[in-house]
Amino acid sequence: MRFSHRLHGKTIFLIALMATFGPLGDVFLRKGMKQIGAISNWHPSALLSAFERTFRSGPIWLGITSLLLFFVAYLLVLSWADYSYVQPASATGYLFVALLGYLLLGEVIPRMRWIGVLVICLGVLLVGGTPPRTTEEG
Repeated sequence: MRFSHRLHGKTIFLIALMATFGPLGDVFLRKGMKQIGAISNWHPSALLSAFERTFRSGPIWLGITSLLLFFVAYLLVLSWADYSYVQPASATGYLFVALLGYLLLGEVIPRMRWIGVLVICLGVLLVGGTPPRTTEEG
């Protein structure tokens, strides 16, 4: 079984897109929901009003778009690479989650969390050194 260098390059590229657009979409959704505020009134008219505010929000639409791009990249890469490769390799997204949380949301990231993210990234390097496909096409 041979996995071409070109296909390996596309796999890495799409995983990078996944690791970028997934966290970016989540950050945009978080920013949008912070602007809208907590939804604490569960009365149908209050929920409808919150729903309308949510879908008029620019950050919410940026988040949805980013998550759609993530999903397209995810579907494409799963069409040719093993799930057991794609899912761990895409964990580099945790680095982007921490960076975006710190830079865009103003979150304080404790040292132990940074160490945990570093350990995850080291695991990604280990997984990334293995072939993206170990199974025959069926």
